[in-house]
Amino acid sequence: MDYSKLPSQEIERLARTIHPGAWAIEPERPLATLLGSCVAVCLFDPQARVGGLNHFMLPNIRRGSNDDVDSLLSGAYAMEALLNALLQRGAKKLRLQAKAFGGGTIINTSGPSMSIGLRNAEFTKEWLDREGIPLLASDFLGPWSRKVLFLPMTGDAFCRRMVTNMATAETIAREEKSYADTLAQKPKSTEKKIELF
Repeated sequence: MDYSKLPSQEIERLARTIHPGAWAIEPERPLATLLGSCVAVCLFDPQARVGGLNHFMLPNIRRGSNDDVDSLLSGAYAMEALLNALLQRGAKKLRLQAKAFGGGTIINTSGPSMSIGLRNAEFTKEWLDREGIPLLASDFLGPWSRKVLFLPMTGDAFCRRMVTNMATAETIAREEKSYADTLAQKPKSTEKKIELF
């Protein structure tokens, strides 16, 4: 089915929704997500015609002495998981292109949480630059929530800025808080130890 010929409302209705902390690759089916301070990155290989989308947030709550490591791991994991899955499906890193969205401030907060959106956006740009993946389009920061639709077959991405009403803000805040809480939890100890060398 050629989703690119459909009206955006129909694309949105048929899309697979990606929630905070998740990523997906679809051969044809559109991918959609709703963003607040989180960021979504769409990666696409135009020659292999394969693409995917992730939805992540760097943690706001600190676990201890490994603050920087914890912050980077959540964003790095989301990016690496998507990248590796695309490579397994025939994408080549040299051909990948990116589009990224989010990092908004939709809820009035004070303290360090004010910078979550900015930190997410900066991390995204730095990661893509470090990996040599061009960022073709982006829409970061501002007081908006965003609805993102991505067509993995064509690499087309659509971002709709939305004035955030209280109901939408509460929904986004609830999902982002739930996701942030999982990032703040210390991983459960397992009997098997992994040694990196």
